[in-house]
Amino acid sequence: MSLTFHWFLPTNGDSRHVVGGGHGTPATAFGRNRPPTVAYLSQIARAAEDLGFVGVLTPTGAWCEDAWLTTAMVSRHTERLKFLVAFRPGFVSPTLAAQMASTFQRQTGGRLLLNVVTGGESHEQRAYGDFLDKDARYRRTGEFLQLVRYLWEGKTVDLAGEHLQVEDARLARVPDPVPEVYFGGSSPIAGEIAARHVDVYLTWGEPPAQVAEKIAWVRGLAAKEGRTVRFGIRLHVITRDTAEQAWTEAHKLLGGFDPDTVKSVQAGLARSESEGQRRMLALHGGNREDLEIHPNLWAGIGLVRGGAGTALVGSHDEVAERIKEYHALGIDEFVLSGYPHLEEAYWFGEGVLPRLAAQGLWQHPFAPTSTPAAQVPFTS
Repeated sequence: MSLTFHWFLPTNGDSRHVVGGGHGTPATAFGRNRPPTVAYLSQIARAAEDLGFVGVLTPTGAWCEDAWLTTAMVSRHTERLKFLVAFRPGFVSPTLAAQMASTFQRQTGGRLLLNVVTGGESHEQRAYGDFLDKDARYRRTGEFLQLVRYLWEGKTVDLAGEHLQVEDARLARVPDPVPEVYFGGSSPIAGEIAARHVDVYLTWGEPPAQVAEKIAWVRGLAAKEGRTVRFGIRLHVITRDTAEQAWTEAHKLLGGFDPDTVKSVQAGLARSESEGQRRMLALHGGNREDLEIHPNLWAGIGLVRGGAGTALVGSHDEVAERIKEYHALGIDEFVLSGYPHLEEAYWFGEGVLPRLAAQGLWQHPFAPTSTPAAQVPFTS
């Protein structure tokens, strides 16, 4: 099976520096270097499509532009690229969300994927009018996904759940195809929801041993539900012709981290209720030293950014080997990003993907398998 790669739309702004923010922390000033205009995001989307990324992830939260509206506009500037739209179930009714997804599928030719974000920060949720605690939010997510799937199947739904209630809910037109649901979470209740309802379980880029534990955990829970789940990982990448060049870029990014900003961001992230965020923080402990926590896995991004905080750093061959290492554990989908997102998409797409193609692990999803880009590794 060919590996699947997705890229990232930086709807919080882009830069040659790390744009911080997320998980209750605001985007850093670097996000104003390249504002997230439709024109710029469309450049990134078209590059991702040409290079062979299947889709692009858009984040959700107060720190970025709205994912639904932005991707709807950017989709008009692409032809085949899918949009992995992050959204929070507590902010919109399930019937409306099912309808929005159905409309998106028809208007884009079936190019919607859904990244369900339950929300790990109560103070940010309250700003949107959501006052449930974390466990209750996950239980609501389970009800939400069950109801939405019934609607997508064309059923008429009456539900009086713990958190959601609808009567005579139905869609005039069901989506074709039904969007796949992506989901992440490291707490016990998150695993239960993933096992019952999602198609792809996403983890942030922890070292392989920890990722293997997560995969075994979710796979076991899904088996008890009589289901199978695919697995993906969210990582940044810094890949160059040589390892020295890649690590020079990583150290350049690290040099741009203002100590006061690091201190402020780390203090904010330490208040996070997210188990996944806690695991990210534990990888570096706020320390600027010893950030290579596994060969070619660098935890520096997490000093100033919430959420995904690790990057694969190295030569194209080394990064390809790390991808193979994660794939051997059971990871089939990779959701990647890099600063700036336009240039880094080309470094990865022209440097790493051809090497994986030469080994039979990847093929361009939008082009014949005999294209030169799928056979000849890029060198500068």
